[in-house]
Amino acid sequence: MNPLIDRFIDKLITQSTPERPLWNIESINAGKAPHWNYIDGCMMTSLVSLYHETKDPKYITFVQSFIDYYIFEDGSIRGYERENLSTDDICESRVLFDLYDLFGKEKYKKAIDYTYAHIQKQPRTYEGNFWHKKIYPNQVWLDGLFMAQPFYTKYETRFNDKKNYADIQHQFEIVRARMFNPSKKLYYHGYDASKSIFWADPHTGLSKNFWLRAMGWYVVAIADVYEDFHDEEVRKTFFAPLLQEIIDGLLFYQDPISKLFYQVVDLGPHQGNYLEASGSALISYAILKGVRLGALPKDYKEKGLAIFDGITRTYLSEKHGDLNLGGICLVAGLGPENNLRRDGSVSYYLSEPIVENDAKGVGPLVMAYTEVLTYDH
Repeated sequence: MNPLIDRFIDKLITQSTPERPLWNIESINAGKAPHWNYIDGCMMTSLVSLYHETKDPKYITFVQSFIDYYIFEDGSIRGYERENLSTDDICESRVLFDLYDLFGKEKYKKAIDYTYAHIQKQPRTYEGNFWHKKIYPNQVWLDGLFMAQPFYTKYETRFNDKKNYADIQHQFEIVRARMFNPSKKLYYHGYDASKSIFWADPHTGLSKNFWLRAMGWYVVAIADVYEDFHDEEVRKTFFAPLLQEIIDGLLFYQDPISKLFYQVVDLGPHQGNYLEASGSALISYAILKGVRLGALPKDYKEKGLAIFDGITRTYLSEKHGDLNLGGICLVAGLGPENNLRRDGSVSYYLSEPIVENDAKGVGPLVMAYTEVLTYDH
């Protein structure tokens, strides 16, 4: 256990309510009403994992109280607008499987089915990949694989006799075929199958650059799907090599001193580029989990631990007894048409705010911490 991180987590949960979670800076800044969202989902997922590892009831008590604010008895979910057809909205429902197993409330299973109904209606590209959101037609973002595929996999494994495993694998195959740069060994942030959106290359449909957190979401998606995808042959021949390929690609660009990664991955310390906490934490988690599950070689463990230590050393600071995690890119995206600033350029990625304590950084840090704890015993 790490007393510093434990105190930081305690701060986050004691100062947060479902109506106003300390870590959801986007919602607070925008004055949004409480709603089902991936930012809270990332934090809830990390706390559930921490409970499973430590067996400390304060974590699951907090998660259940938080989630129960949103889940109604009929399985509908406060602030979950399924008609928006956004993969982001699927993410938080992952924790419902754990709550259903632990507490057996039927409303959790109903909410799982409520979310799966969204999966069944999500629009797809002509090749079969989920659109990232209805407002982003024909677009596949790396982020979206993290948002939707782990939930989709859990559902297929638990409740649908694995009937759509081939679909899940196919969506990863198309992303590898369309979005991977074989010379850079990195993935582009987004892909427009129609090749028509302003930020996309008109010939390839690809966005321009390699954003760290997008690849962080992606490597976590692979590791999390690997865990729940109960087909050993596909895990061994497809998902494990897929994970190692991108981890190796990312490690080539790792900062040798801090062990962190840059906001624009391949740019290095140039043009205002900076070492970013959230994407680095996601990579640490994916490596450590990949090693634990046998998807990555055992000697990668030290690489994952070094990244985690680098984040806490570089960005977890204490002042007057108050702990904060810095170095977190608040948000980054591509378009839509009425937001030309989000054009996928280097200058765009470096223009977004850098904040403290947002769950897109805090959640991955806690996820990685949970994996670190598995090696402590």
